[in-house]
Amino acid sequence: MSLIHQTAAELGRLIAAGETSAVEVAQAHLDRIAEVEPKVHAFLHVDPDAVLAQARAVDERRAAGERLGPLAGVPIAHKDVFTTADMPTTAGSKILEGWRPPYDATVTRRLREAGLVILGKTNLDEFAMGSSTENSAYGVTHNPWDLSRIPGGSSGGASASVAAYQAPLSTGTDTGGSIRQPAAVTGIVGMKPTYGGSSRYGLIAFASSLDTPGPFARNVLDAALLHEAFSGHDPMDSTSIDAPVPPVVEAARQASVDGLRIGVVKEFGGNGYQPGVLARFQEAVDLLESLGAKVVEVSCPSFTYALPAYYLIAPSECSSNLARFDAMRYGLRVGDDGTRSAEEVMALTRAAGFGPEVKRRIMLGTYALSSGYYDAYYGSAQKVRTLIARDFDAAFQQVDVLVSPTTPTTAFPIGERADDPMAMYLADLCTIPSNLAGNAAISVPCGLADEDGLPVGLQIMAPVLGDDRCYRVGAAVEKAFEDRWGGPLLKEAPAL
Repeated sequence: MSLIHQTAAELGRLIAAGETSAVEVAQAHLDRIAEVEPKVHAFLHVDPDAVLAQARAVDERRAAGERLGPLAGVPIAHKDVFTTADMPTTAGSKILEGWRPPYDATVTRRLREAGLVILGKTNLDEFAMGSSTENSAYGVTHNPWDLSRIPGGSSGGASASVAAYQAPLSTGTDTGGSIRQPAAVTGIVGMKPTYGGSSRYGLIAFASSLDTPGPFARNVLDAALLHEAFSGHDPMDSTSIDAPVPPVVEAARQASVDGLRIGVVKEFGGNGYQPGVLARFQEAVDLLESLGAKVVEVSCPSFTYALPAYYLIAPSECSSNLARFDAMRYGLRVGDDGTRSAEEVMALTRAAGFGPEVKRRIMLGTYALSSGYYDAYYGSAQKVRTLIARDFDAAFQQVDVLVSPTTPTTAFPIGERADDPMAMYLADLCTIPSNLAGNAAISVPCGLADEDGLPVGLQIMAPVLGDDRCYRVGAAVEKAFEDRWGGPLLKEAPAL
């Protein structure tokens, strides 16, 4: 088996055993990037010389006798919304084109400390606002299963890089489903940790009460290893939870659902859901029951209001956060010819630097926060958020985890929903409740839809700090399906 087809865990083992080197592994993935990147466009920045220098440093640390972690020397693709002092960080926006931050995000720093080799920065919807990666200022990313289709969003470059075997691991962020939805439509694993379980320091903010860094991988154990590597308390993030990282790697290795109580969310399904998605989801539920789980239906009535509540809360926070892009200190500056006021330069820069979706959300959020409307819109949305959290609490008194389809449809064609924001927003129908409540949720592959042969994701939701339950159930589903399929779902990127 070639190096690019090995799991991250196996690559770490091979490097540690001296059967290959970090440099050889990095070069194999750089070669793959060179081969398929013109078709996929997963990356915004790759510097091969810098990648190989990182890999050599890992090999030298090991040769010097330093004890390194299980992912030392393993390549990783990094979403271009985390600051990196040695690489540009654009958040997919023209307003930050070419910006090199003066510091690393905590997630970036922890990747380096764990010995992971950062291959480059991946494409995304501008400021992580979108479900298709069509909103990037730097072009569309293509789904490796079908190059005419979207790879999900906002972390579409991250998901595509893993599905295309350009990287065994990648980082993403999940504000309303931006890890789980791309994972589902590209046939890989994507995890949204408990909010506060992974640091937001150095993550360019979209919606501060929702943004959550998390891992992508081609299997559950690899995702758990990456989750463990960069998670944990960070005093630099005031929302960081001061508690141990849940035992996610141990849970992924346990891979058992015998005796677990699993709740099927009544509100997710029916009209608007692709028949092939519902069929694969039902197969996964039946499989869980056959593995010894007790499956019951659970109603979470407030979930039906999650989408409108989210699209008031997230744009409101976006409106506040993006005010910092003012052309005064860093990033793009337009119209500064010595004759214009600072306010005029700000207006010209924002008009040129922000894309249509970002402008739309800034306007929505500014309106929702404006005098006379705050209580009616933003305040009411926060009340709905409380009701959703209470629905989760009530459900988790009855069951250990909840399950649903990750997203109502498979990957849709590029351009199909570009002019219909509401249709685009519906891609996150099943994922948003977990962001509003802050609990853990994962997407794992559960087969291919009959209509188009494209991947379908199973979403597993667990209580706050119950991240290990997501991995335990996800690993059990993965193992059972691999026994049925005769190996992983994604044996090779079909369109490449």
